[in-house]
Amino acid sequence: MSTEPRDLIILRIAEIFLKGRNRNVFFKRFVRNARRLLEGLDGVRVESMYLRAVVYHPRELRDECIARLRRLFGLASMSPATAVDRSMDAFAAEAIRQAKLLPAGTTFKVDTNRRDKSFEPGSPTVSGEIGGRIVQAVGLPVDVHDPQHMIHVEIDREGCYVYSAVVPGPGGLPVGTAGNVSVLLSGGIDSPVATWSAMRRGCVVNAIYFHSFPYTGDKTKEKVLDIARKLALWQGRLTVHVVHFTDVQKQLREHGRAENAVLLYRRMMMRAASIIAERGRCQALVTGENLGQVASQTLHNLRVIEDAASLPVLRPLITYDKAEIIDRARAIDTFELSILPYDDCCSLFVPKHPATRARIADLVADEDGLDIDAMATALADNVERHVIDPGKTA
Repeated sequence: MSTEPRDLIILRIAEIFLKGRNRNVFFKRFVRNARRLLEGLDGVRVESMYLRAVVYHPRELRDECIARLRRLFGLASMSPATAVDRSMDAFAAEAIRQAKLLPAGTTFKVDTNRRDKSFEPGSPTVSGEIGGRIVQAVGLPVDVHDPQHMIHVEIDREGCYVYSAVVPGPGGLPVGTAGNVSVLLSGGIDSPVATWSAMRRGCVVNAIYFHSFPYTGDKTKEKVLDIARKLALWQGRLTVHVVHFTDVQKQLREHGRAENAVLLYRRMMMRAASIIAERGRCQALVTGENLGQVASQTLHNLRVIEDAASLPVLRPLITYDKAEIIDRARAIDTFELSILPYDDCCSLFVPKHPATRARIADLVADEDGLDIDAMATALADNVERHVIDPGKTA
């Protein structure tokens, strides 16, 4: 029985297919996340197939669906397509319609993927027949070796589809498949990219921001929350813990040696963040640290900082150069916010010659006489929580 062509988007999974017996768990989360991203769009529905999904939608919502699905981790690529009847005439009619949208004189090739081998004739014959009809109807030249455009025909038991575009996805793993982490988020360029990178590996992220009012003003806090709103579009609901750091920071500055000031701040951040993270059932901390980028990020100093954490510290950007980080920040739309003027609490009270080859014993000596554990617990006990709802930021 003939049916009207229907608009849809084919979603292809990335590395989920490597997951063996756990593959179905990852795929179910992938479909669930796709539905979350498309929530609120009338007439849009997501249906799962074998290791891929299709999104049915009204034609006028196609661009909006694609824009949202670009934020679907675990997505290798997607194709806006048309579902058609299971016949050569239906394949050809839709292929000709799509070919008419191509620039005049452009070369093309028809590629047929016949998953259902019961359909006859075979793939080469289908491609040749449809290509011939396109040439006759539109006059475009065929180039089977190096075409400028491809028109794809898929023949499956679950449906038949024609499409001519492949849109790359972000790859990675679906958010929610790799556990929970807490990221130390600032208003700079690096930590938002590190946050996004953790999400891309399937982590659910909570954020921790250290605020030193009045040295870091409320405009800085709002900037960090605006960055978190951008990141929540990728993950879903995201909690930002604002830690009021001023008094503790002053005590550390006054008690320790000036050259170790930033390291003392960072060690205290690790302690407080570990407590907050463990209370939130997170398995690791994430930072935007990058090897050698600033004085506190030498190998010696990274070791000194990490010594204070009670959870593993993940550093997704550790080997990136700055240009790569900036490119990624632009791609995820956090760069313009990150370059707005802001005060970083770790840049306060910094000496002219900070230590670059610190030893753990030196920092322990600087902390001697302070009730370090009580200070960290007090910081964690008095956090200000902000829940970012992506439904209000889309």
